[in-house]
Amino acid sequence: MTFSQETHDRAKAVIARYPAGRERSALLPLLHLVQSEQGYVSGDGIGFCAETLGLTRAEVSAVATFYTMYKRHPTGDWLVSVCTNTMCGVLGGDKAYQAVSGHLGVGHQETTDPADGPQITLEHAECLAACDYAPVLTVNYEFFDGIDAEAALEIVKQLQKGERPQPSRGPRLCTFNEIEAQLAGFSDERQGAVGEGPAGEPTLAGNRLAAKYGIAVPGFDPETPIVSKGDK
Repeated sequence: MTFSQETHDRAKAVIARYPAGRERSALLPLLHLVQSEQGYVSGDGIGFCAETLGLTRAEVSAVATFYTMYKRHPTGDWLVSVCTNTMCGVLGGDKAYQAVSGHLGVGHQETTDPADGPQITLEHAECLAACDYAPVLTVNYEFFDGIDAEAALEIVKQLQKGERPQPSRGPRLCTFNEIEAQLAGFSDERQGAVGEGPAGEPTLAGNRLAAKYGIAVPGFDPETPIVSKGDK
């Protein structure tokens, strides 16, 4: 596959963010960039990243197959991830996943038929790092909190009808390819989207406790230079 000129230009912009000699550090966002055009990381995508960064295909493949956010098969417009780890699972995540799987007729990392409407890829996630909102599912990495089987079904039914249900936190939904461009480091260009979405109450409770007891992270200077082994 030949990648678009926009993807080539964006790849150069991504690499330019890194110091000279550390270009290979751009691999993670470049893999997201590939997904923003293809919807997954294909063999051509592996080759594109390898050639652009001067790496071997084996080096790129090792990274692409390690992280679950890089998909090796075409992904639908909507990636529905249901947490089935311990906390979410026992609180209803397992039942939610089973209900969605049965309704869509697909299993883990499978995608619905395009003839059935907007394509949905389903996966059960080991952990979505939101135990205080359990059980949760995400659509293209945006959170829907405190869901049960009925709520999960309603979310996917709306997606099937071409609607975009509003996440519990964060901005309104965008497609998988669009969110991948954001994960590659390019901002959401939709009017007002960046400022959308309320903070969840458990998050605010933690913030209030930190303020009450004077808890803060140590000072950090973003201008701190990156020291190489040769400089030490």
